[in-house]
Amino acid sequence: MMSKIDQANQEAVQRMMQSRPVLVDIGRAKDVIPGMKENLFLHAGPPITWERMSGPLKGAIIGGLIYERMAKNAGEAEAAAAAGRVEFAPCHHYNAVGPMAGVITPSQAVFMIEDKQWGGFTYSNMNEGYGKVLRYGAYDDEVLRRLRWLDEVYAPVVKEALLLSGGIDIKTIIAQALHMGDDGHNRNRATTSLFIRAIASAIVETEYGKKRVYDTPRPDLTNICPFFKETRPAAAAEVLAFMHGNDLTALNAIMASCKSMALAAHGIEHSTLVTTMARNGTDFGIRVSSTGEKWFTAPANVPDGLYFSGFKSSDANRDIGDSVITETVGIGGFAMAAAPAIVSFIGGKPAAAFEATQEMYEITVAENTNFNIPALDFRGTPTGIDVRKVVEKGILPRINTGIAHREPGIGQVGAGIVLPPMECFIEALKELAR
Repeated sequence: MMSKIDQANQEAVQRMMQSRPVLVDIGRAKDVIPGMKENLFLHAGPPITWERMSGPLKGAIIGGLIYERMAKNAGEAEAAAAAGRVEFAPCHHYNAVGPMAGVITPSQAVFMIEDKQWGGFTYSNMNEGYGKVLRYGAYDDEVLRRLRWLDEVYAPVVKEALLLSGGIDIKTIIAQALHMGDDGHNRNRATTSLFIRAIASAIVETEYGKKRVYDTPRPDLTNICPFFKETRPAAAAEVLAFMHGNDLTALNAIMASCKSMALAAHGIEHSTLVTTMARNGTDFGIRVSSTGEKWFTAPANVPDGLYFSGFKSSDANRDIGDSVITETVGIGGFAMAAAPAIVSFIGGKPAAAFEATQEMYEITVAENTNFNIPALDFRGTPTGIDVRKVVEKGILPRINTGIAHREPGIGQVGAGIVLPPMECFIEALKELAR
């Protein structure tokens, strides 16, 4: 006969797998996220104060303050943050998620994911692409220009396209992508291709697909023809080109969808299932289904992986970001067997990807009925991390991740594998025992 805990865990994991997240809209954070305020900045990971923030998180906060015109430069931004003129809270406290530093500011556009099975919304910011980006703590003029383009051009185009298309079923995209070599976290070529395929025709049908935007006259041609104006592609074409050049286009929507799945499993009495894993660059934190909003935290580890040319392990910041929500619901590092090519990016051999997935079956309570792996005879991905099993077997969740430089403003320096600290799970188990 199943114990109360086992029954509760089965209920929680079934709710997780039955969740149906659909990307339905885009809105301003302050307008659509309940409780969001003009001076509130959301960040990745468990709660943290300005004084304890890591370099990349501080850099993203600085960039956010300049973006919101609450500061003119880095010095003013640091002074404002230190003086308490802005409030900080985890994205997870507002049913939101953000990659790496995870910063969501009041004016930013956010994806809105609706759970069509259980109701409610989850949120994430837009993915900025590669290079110097806010999520890695960069905040120069190039970063700010891209953020404004995302909010002023990208978001309106995609918003109209979503309304025309009726929304995008993200869970279906993840399931298909696992059959195409993705893991749903660090490798997103297939998910992004499927995402573009799902929305491209609607983007072309928007008003933005019919208009052309005119720039100011080109100086070198003005003397020849005063009426000459160089045209650039319509906004729809710009958006599609940006999506095509950014393999991470779908990642943020995937993360918010995974948050939706995890949220469906939260709040089940007696359940020992992990429903949140997140890191802020200083601490790693988890939350458990039956222990409410309580965080169990310990110092985050530094990822082990491959570094870009010119960088080494001493440059790396501690693990950071909300993207580990993917592993929480059975993809990412738990589905590496579906994406053996990922080892070329994070280090190791293809056999290691299979070993990682196989080991995760030891600490989970179910095989996912939505996500399966062809190379494992279509076995469902290991889903539903049980705190008891983690501690009893001494096996920690496998997480694949990007690596941020420890100083603000530099950005990504590599990618690799990281394990959470065991202390989080031990403290959670003690609380459950009490």
